Amino acid sequence: MDSATVLAIARSDGRECHCLTLDYGQRHRAELAAAERVAGALGAAGHRLVGLHASFGGSALTDQRIAVPEAPSSGIPVTYVPARNTILLALALAWAEVLGAQDIYFGANAVDYSGYPDCRPEYMRAFEALANLATRAAVEGARLTLRTPIIDITKAEIIKRGTALGVDYGLTVSCYQPAADATACGRCDACRLRRAGFEAAGIPDPTRYAA
Repeated sequence: MDSATVLAIARSDGRECHCLTLDYGQRHRAELAAAERVAGALGAAGHRLVGLHASFGGSALTDQRIAVPEAPSSGIPVTYVPARNTILLALALAWAEVLGAQDIYFGANAVDYSGYPDCRPEYMRAFEALANLATRAAVEGARLTLRTPIIDITKAEIIKRGTALGVDYGLTVSCYQPAADATACGRCDACRLRRAGFEAAGIPDPTRYAA
């Protein structure tokens, strides 16, 4: 949902968008097909699915032996995937340099989120600084900007903004453990945040929940 909204924002900014999705062995694989649908629906110039074949586990989203929590928890939850955003942003940075793009739009949110350390604004600033030290393009004067337009707004505000830009949230998948037909469990942290966001926004939730 967050990434779909950011794509719509980038398109409204007049950008030609090349979308990147990472297959890192996640449980919620329904999101991979959803990403393709969203990219097409919002007029992206292209969409690329990159497979990361070395999964180290360490998260409820990548290790079937770790249960997805269905109750709120304190601290960083077991659904945190080690270094996921760093890996994804590094891949996006490489592709951006090949494309000659100077902007990466990223759907991180640090308000209504699960407490992941790689969603914080200070991390985004640090990665942008790294990008401008590590690439030939930046060294030669084509500096890169990491844009995080939803990082400091609530889930309800994200939904309102995306709806105004024509996002069909029925195409998106947030659930950490959806059924094969993409029906959401309705119990995990991602489902709770999504459902509460629609309720707070006063917008009908198009999600199919099992519970």
